[in-house]
Amino acid sequence: MFIAAGIAILLVYALLVYYIGRSLWKWMSPKPARWLKAAYIIILTVVSTSFILGRFFGGVTILSMIGSYWMALFYVLILLLPLTHLLLWVMKLASLHSHRTEKRAGITVLVLSAAIIGFGIYNAYSPVVRSYEVTIPKAADVESLNIVMAADMHFGLLSGAGHAERMVEEMNRLQPDLVLIPGDVIDDDLEAYLDLGMVELLKGIQSKYGVYTSLGNHDRFDGEITELIAALEQSGMQVLYDETAEVQGITIAGRRDKQDAGRAGLSQILSGRDLTAPVLLLDHQPNALDEAQEAGTDLVVSGHTHNGQVFPGNLITGALFENDWGYLQKGSMHSIVTSGYGFWGPPIRLGSRSEIVQIEVTFQP
Repeated sequence: MFIAAGIAILLVYALLVYYIGRSLWKWMSPKPARWLKAAYIIILTVVSTSFILGRFFGGVTILSMIGSYWMALFYVLILLLPLTHLLLWVMKLASLHSHRTEKRAGITVLVLSAAIIGFGIYNAYSPVVRSYEVTIPKAADVESLNIVMAADMHFGLLSGAGHAERMVEEMNRLQPDLVLIPGDVIDDDLEAYLDLGMVELLKGIQSKYGVYTSLGNHDRFDGEITELIAALEQSGMQVLYDETAEVQGITIAGRRDKQDAGRAGLSQILSGRDLTAPVLLLDHQPNALDEAQEAGTDLVVSGHTHNGQVFPGNLITGALFENDWGYLQKGSMHSIVTSGYGFWGPPIRLGSRSEIVQIEVTFQP
């Protein structure tokens, strides 16, 4: 069943690539040289398969980079081309159609594609700070906490050292008491994380009570999970892998990702902890809010959804998750889901924005 679904997806993708390739070719000058057509087919084939090949052959970084930008172009063209063909068809019915009109339409599509991708890249690499205020009716050893939270950095080839350095600078500017990172720190490739010097960069985060992280579905690679945890802890983070810690009379719990077969129940993780004190939870995917509420969690922070990353992805995440982005209160429990600091696949965001979250928590027993 899984193989059949995979083949079906590849066939649909191949047909869409053919549609894009044929559309762009028709808008070129009439009767181009045969060698040019052959070169065009070869280039399109290599580029359109580069993302898949780059993931399959992990060491070939150039394929991954080409593939990521191709996916951005692919997405935009799949939106623009049907609209353009519909417009050309209407113009043909109105006897306003000509070869020159088609060429102008092709140029317009390419210019619009470049503009949209440029805007998407800006949204992906220019984070904003979103602020929330939360009151927890429990006593702690402090009256309030300034929490800074980020997730889904996907640090690697495209979400690289410059993006990481900016995150550290922005976090430090917010003067956090506590930093929470609920997963997807790396992008399936620990080697890239290490080679780019992320360990030393992330050590620069300045937080009064420390940096705590849980793992996400992309915090995986070919080696042992202990290698990843060691690398993150060398980066100045304390990884909570179905574990808890205590800070100023506050319990901080971190769960394994939903896709981890060994994930423990939350009540088991919190066993032995004082639930009359505040409980903060890091859970990468926001799909266990009922369990978190029943277990006595006061604030759960999550990521994973990217707020869809590109429209209409946000409509899909909104249908899949009770809280796919932003703030939700369930009884006395607060859920905050970030759209993420990085991106996955195409380095663009359309209909969403890269962000860092600041949460002002007040404890009022």
